[in-house]
Order: sequence, then C-alpha cells, then structure tokens
Amino acid sequence: MNGTVNASAPSKMSEVAVERLSNDKALKVIFVLGGPGSGKGTQCAKIAKHFGFTHLSVGDLLRAEINSGSKNGTMIESMINEGKIVRSEVTIKLLQRAMHESGNDKFLIDGFPRNEENRAAFENLEKIEPEFVLFFDCPMEEMERRILNRNQGRDDDKMETIRKRFKVFIESTLPVIEFYNLKGKLYKIDACKPADEVFEDVKAIFSRFRAKEDSSQQTNICTAKRFELVMCLIKRLFREIKRMWSSFFCKAL
Repeated sequence: MNGTVNASAPSKMSEVAVERLSNDKALKVIFVLGGPGSGKGTQCAKIAKHFGFTHLSVGDLLRAEINSGSKNGTMIESMINEGKIVRSEVTIKLLQRAMHESGNDKFLIDGFPRNEENRAAFENLEKIEPEFVLFFDCPMEEMERRILNRNQGRDDDKMETIRKRFKVFIESTLPVIEFYNLKGKLYKIDACKPADEVFEDVKAIFSRFRAKEDSSQQTNICTAKRFELVMCLIKRLFREIKRMWSSFFCKAL
C-alpha cells in the first residue's frame, strides 16, 4: 500500500511483531524536516503519489493517539500544548506500528527526528539510517503567516503554541539537520516558492534516487544470474567427476 497512512486510532499489534519489523525486510527511510508551516506535508503527499513511498506524518500519528483517548494520548497532548518534544520511545513505537501496517518498504517520515535523541534512538532501535534527509528551508515569518492562514482549528495552531514550536525547532531540530549535512545526506529545498515549483526541485532529487535504486536492483539481478550459472557449472563438474570415477572402477574390475 503506497500513499499516506490514515491517521486513525492505532490497532493492536504484538510486541514481537513490532520488534521484528526491521528484520523482516530491507526498509528504505527518508526523513523529511522543516519548520511548522514549511509545506513538507504537502510535498510528502506528492512524493508518495509519484514515487511509491508511504508518507508517515509524526504529527498525524501523535494526534491520532490523542484522539484515541488513551492515557498515552493524554500525555502526548500535554507535551504538544507545552511545545515540548514527545519522548522518543513513544514516537518510535507509533512509527513502528504504522510501518508494519502499511505493507510497504519505502517510507517518508515527516517531522522526525526532531532532536538528536530522536535520531539516535531510531537508528539504534531500527538499525536503519536514512537514505537521505530532505530539509524544507523557509523563513520563520513566512511559516507563521502560512500557519495562521490555514485556519484548521487545531490547538497547536494557536499563536503561543506556534512560537513554542518555532523555538523547539531552532534549538532541537537544526542540530539534527546539521548532523546529516556533515554526513553528506542532506538535501536543502527552498520552500518559499509556490508548491508546484518546490515539487520540481524535489522530483529532481527523487529521480536521481530512483535511478540509483534501479541500478542497484539490476546489479543484484546480474549477481544472482552469475551465481546461478556458477552453481550450474559446479553441478555439471560433479556429474562429470562422478561419471569418470564410475568408468574407472568398472574398468578396474
């Protein structure tokens, strides 16, 4: 199943299934970062549609947990209203469940990791590093204007909460962005342009990624064919050796 995962209340899944997620398939993960209102959610929906990724919005997953009425949701709601970052183990558990239920092996993780502790916890638990990181760069003034114009009635769109989220982004998420930049895994996108123009820039990045992926798959196919040919030759060799030995013993007798 590709596209965006619905932000419905999470279904039950065994702890064993969650823990085995990383071992079941070779997952490809791309982190998508940007301040609140940078437009990353809009671009993720386009990427999912065009390139076959499943879009996992951490914000949507957290809000779904809040709406479920669980004790966990109450704690999450309190932290979000205070502009704080939800604990890594809580967020990662929600991501694991959504990844497992999607049936896909390619994911855009939108709004995560939000700090260094998030990043380290995800990589340690999942044993996965992102293929690359998309950073939608947008000035604070523009992001604030966009959020206020959304008029979605969300509690986290109130001015006080918006400014707390900006503060958290600057203090906690920018160091993560710099970490991946130093590793050569960061693609910075000018998010001030109209959405269609932004997506043209995004498509160029993903087209290169898909070409690399296709090349890797072709290499794997060629390797498998070579292995199959070698095994076939080995089997023929053993049959010939067996025939020669049988002939030798028959003559000896």
